[in-house]
Amino acid sequence: MDVELQVGREAVVRVPVATLWSAPEAVRPVDRPALATAPDVPAWIAGMDTDQQVGECVLSQLLLGERVRVTELRADGWARVIAGEQPAAGLDPRGYPGWLPAAHLTTGPANPTATGPDASAAALVVDATVTALHAAPDGPVTLSGVILGTRLAAAGRAVDGWRAVHAPGRADPLWVPEGDVVPLPTEWPEAKEVLAVAERFRDLVYIWGGMSSHGIDCSGLVHLAWRRFGVTLPRDAHAQAERTTPLALGDERPGDLYFFARPGRRIHHVGIVSTEPHGGERRMLHACYLQRRVVEERLPADREATLVGAHRV
Repeated sequence: MDVELQVGREAVVRVPVATLWSAPEAVRPVDRPALATAPDVPAWIAGMDTDQQVGECVLSQLLLGERVRVTELRADGWARVIAGEQPAAGLDPRGYPGWLPAAHLTTGPANPTATGPDASAAALVVDATVTALHAAPDGPVTLSGVILGTRLAAAGRAVDGWRAVHAPGRADPLWVPEGDVVPLPTEWPEAKEVLAVAERFRDLVYIWGGMSSHGIDCSGLVHLAWRRFGVTLPRDAHAQAERTTPLALGDERPGDLYFFARPGRRIHHVGIVSTEPHGGERRMLHACYLQRRVVEERLPADREATLVGAHRV
């Protein structure tokens, strides 16, 4: 049985996508769908205009099953947490700090031990862009909007094309279409495999701090694509640059990363190399702040002017 959240203890995200905020006071009326006990992230995004899509009140998003450490609880239902699965050494060595509704958390285990004869295949990851967890095979939806890269624990064998999985805060297993999950990889992926996952987000709306199949930002796209393969990268672009290996420009290959910064400023943007450079032409897939969507394009002149390097994960 779950116990109450406690400061200094771990908790687990119990909703498909929980938004991490800079402060409770920073939220806007348009953000109400994302704050509900069962957050409706698509409705939240649909209700925003282009200016609201880049409001810096949003820091990041956490997926179902992510572990956090609770550092403060408020009487009005807010919890300050450290998201340990999103490294942010410049902010806190333990992970990304921020605020979210306490109702989006549970104290139950994130990845309980799988039961049954297939326990060796316990670790699963969502490979569909978005899926849902059901109360029974072909049964009603219990949790909708479960995002690519979400880790789940198997709860038994597949049955008629459905897989039983554990979900945080749920006593009984839920069911996911078997084709929507794969075993969590145990080997380092090829960069082109990561690029192929990121390409599935093409044309997705840009949301500052977004990291889901409903809306995403530049570093969120990189973080989420690598998470699908069990690799944890920092959340922000400048931190991703610090944790990756610089290359000589011209040596980059598809799946590597381009980083951008203005003179005298820290890195502010990241894109994924989409083709090998030819004749000075460079192309990348990225969540574009200016176009407000994920695009694959040749680097325009303003991007070339701020390109500070290519890196390999």
